[in-house]
Amino acid sequence: MFDIGFTEMLLVAVVALVVLGPERLPRVARQAGEWIGKLQRYVNDVKSDINRQMELEELRKLQTEVKDAARSFETSVASSIDEARTELGGITSSFEGAGGSQPEAATDWDRVYALRRTRERIRERRADRAKELGLKRPKRR
Repeated sequence: MFDIGFTEMLLVAVVALVVLGPERLPRVARQAGEWIGKLQRYVNDVKSDINRQMELEELRKLQTEVKDAARSFETSVASSIDEARTELGGITSSFEGAGGSQPEAATDWDRVYALRRTRERIRERRADRAKELGLKRPKRR
């Protein structure tokens, strides 16, 4: 930053010794050192604040890029889902137009499986309740 060589520093030290004297020179040097330290800390704080602001700006840019990518992905998935729904609707309408007895049979099987699942849940709840109460239940055959 400053081009101060050894000879210039030696010249400044000699002038300071002559002007201030040997009894005040240590106090002045200590005070100058404190001021220089405070100045360096201040400069380092400003540098770190600037770096933080730059990183924050980069993170904001990255966030907007990620949001844009997510939006584009969401729209592509939504369009794919819409296409699949329309094709599925066409397939179901073609099955409904073909004949009427099969959907009833599928519904009957759905009811049978739902009833079985319900019975199993009731059995599991009874077994859990018996365990909580400490009752021993006979094993089913």
